[in-house]
Amino acid sequence: MRSNRIVSLLLSSTVALTLLGAAPALATPAPATPADSGRVVEVFAEDGGISRARVPGASPFVAGQRPGAAPLAGDGDVTALVRNGDPDTKLDVVMIGDGYAAQEQDKFRADAADKWREISAVEPYATYRKLFNVWAVSAVSPESGVSGDPDKGTVRHTALGSYFWCDGVERLLCVDEKAVDRYAAKAPQADLVIVVANSAKYGGAGYNDVTSPLGYEGIATVAGGNARSGQIAVHETGHSLGKLADEYAYAGQGTYAGDEPAEANISTLTADRMREQGGKWYRWLGQASPDGGTVGAFEGGGYYPAGLYRPTENSIMRSLGHEFNLPGREAMIAGFYRHAKPLTSPTPDGTWLTSADRLTVDLPVPGTRLRWYLDGRELPRLRERTALDLATFVPFGPHLLTAVATDPTPAVADPDLRADLTGSLTWVVAGT
Repeated sequence: MRSNRIVSLLLSSTVALTLLGAAPALATPAPATPADSGRVVEVFAEDGGISRARVPGASPFVAGQRPGAAPLAGDGDVTALVRNGDPDTKLDVVMIGDGYAAQEQDKFRADAADKWREISAVEPYATYRKLFNVWAVSAVSPESGVSGDPDKGTVRHTALGSYFWCDGVERLLCVDEKAVDRYAAKAPQADLVIVVANSAKYGGAGYNDVTSPLGYEGIATVAGGNARSGQIAVHETGHSLGKLADEYAYAGQGTYAGDEPAEANISTLTADRMREQGGKWYRWLGQASPDGGTVGAFEGGGYYPAGLYRPTENSIMRSLGHEFNLPGREAMIAGFYRHAKPLTSPTPDGTWLTSADRLTVDLPVPGTRLRWYLDGRELPRLRERTALDLATFVPFGPHLLTAVATDPTPAVADPDLRADLTGSLTWVVAGT
């Protein structure tokens, strides 16, 4: 009883430590209804340019299940392409195939793996790749390929109803959102969804204002057999994960005259005013940016040619084929950590241990700093150690053992964002 009281006191007194319309000619989509008013998506041209279009949320090319028919073999199967840990501690990317017949599911998984390699080769994904799980969900289609490929008159009914020529734009690849949701739900968890269409034709779309009961933050569509379509998904995640604005503009849009935007990469402030007021990306001004050039304030962004400024001349949020600029990279890392944790362990937080146990932790990001505390006091000799034999340092009686991990990356300069770069785990250890 005395031990229980001690543990209770320790637990209660411990404070958290620092811690991309018109459809193909042979089948026209039904007019939007109040329940399907459509949404604005992004369109990606072959030259890297980006624009927007309003499209319906439903597709006329979804292959419906015939009443009484058995599900197609393999439909809904989930494969872990990358598994770095428990979904609760990782950012879970769900890739769903469309236009792949039953005998083409291996091809789908290979195409999905190729898309992930494209995405994760871009920074900051490359450095933070161990924060991610990637799940491939098989959506078996009765027909191979997708509508609008190779031409506008081609119609194929598929599991997700993917089709080019959406809103009359050849490279805009739309899907049925409800069908996407049904398949995304089959994965262990969904934070981000990418639809991989069985096509080698360049195209895709960015659904960046999706609200799903599953909690994922956006849908990107890409052509699985096209070597350049992965960039579409990278740009889309700039919105869904980084909460970044588009940095391109429309010539006839005029001058922006509204309030300061919420997004981290557009501002009403010039570089001088930003520096004076400590606004937006002022900490990055004058620094060389990975997308080329120096961070400043370049007029034009957020769809307006005047009145709004962007950090650099041409990042991936302005046109494909480029890197994130410094403010964009910072926002992406913060977005990663909204879903993933900098510290994990196979021994759950709060587990009761004895001094005979061995404890291990995992630091998924290179360079993460690790500190250990016993009853709130740091044990400096244990710094950076990811495996501990508890008998070597835990004295008699119940104690609280805490690990605190911090990602010190210089790519995050905003103190308000840095808090999410620290994580902690605590265990109760009964010393003997």
